[in-house]
Amino acid sequence: MSPTTSPRKRTSRATPNDARTALTALRDEVGKAVVGQDSVVSGLVIALLCRGHVLLEGVPGVAKTLLVRSLAAALSLDTKRVQFTPDLMPGDVTGSLIFDARTARFEFRPGPVFTNLLLADEINRTPPKTQAALLEAMEERQVSVDGTPRPLPDPFVVAATQNPIEYEGTYALPEAQLDRFLLKLTVGLPDRDDEVAVLERHHAGFDPRDLAAAGIRPVAGNAELAAGRAGVAEVTVTGEVMGYVVDVCRATRTTASLSLGVSPRGATALLATSKAWAWLSGRDFLTPDDVKALARPTLRHRIAVRPEAELDGVTADGVLDGVLAAVAVPR
Repeated sequence: MSPTTSPRKRTSRATPNDARTALTALRDEVGKAVVGQDSVVSGLVIALLCRGHVLLEGVPGVAKTLLVRSLAAALSLDTKRVQFTPDLMPGDVTGSLIFDARTARFEFRPGPVFTNLLLADEINRTPPKTQAALLEAMEERQVSVDGTPRPLPDPFVVAATQNPIEYEGTYALPEAQLDRFLLKLTVGLPDRDDEVAVLERHHAGFDPRDLAAAGIRPVAGNAELAAGRAGVAEVTVTGEVMGYVVDVCRATRTTASLSLGVSPRGATALLATSKAWAWLSGRDFLTPDDVKALARPTLRHRIAVRPEAELDGVTADGVLDGVLAAVAVPR
């Protein structure tokens, strides 16, 4: 059993209101170990509700791994961790056929990908061949070995961490794999007060390797996720707001500083994450403000800034801010 896996399962039925309360409590539980990352935790909860995967990017030492481990400890779901390294092979992630001398047959030995929540730690430190091993799992939610597809558990969510690609020893994720991630969340450096709070916790004896001692307990599981997804599905969207989502995505395709705009899949992702945020906020209808709130994390990894624009200091987030300012908001 993984150290972050709860020893019990939550199997009772839950209502959407129960689910919202439990999923909101996840932020408090994670906050027992990680200071000042509420927006990142909210993004992880949205990914769980949307059955999507999330990419966490930040410099070393900002608690990316600890954040996901803390979330896993607060969920009654199976979880496994893979440390991506330059010598990691695809079979180390997906599993492989092993010859059994007793039966003189090859048998499939499942890899760590067969879990509910997979922590793919430092995913961009492994070569593209191994990165690609996750493509089928993330999109089709199955693993094919020797031509035989094997379904993954439900839910299945990949929470991957990566260092900025400018750091030595990293491999840029290909566009095809980036597009598999529902959200790309930036884990920034804490402000002064939060950093002081981190030091105070460590001074008091906090051990990031012992989450049980931090008091993190399971507060949500598959039942709450299922009820939450049912609640998100009931969020109403007017034609005007639906058109606003499309207009924002289409505007990126004609932006001069971009060589790649948002695809229709990106538009469906923005709609899904915005609905999840609206539901978490206690509303059963979608507003343009919900779309604006999720545009950056949902779209920043689906666009490509032209090299000459990058030299002028243009960033993906800056382009998206400009698009949101230019596109007319429905009343």
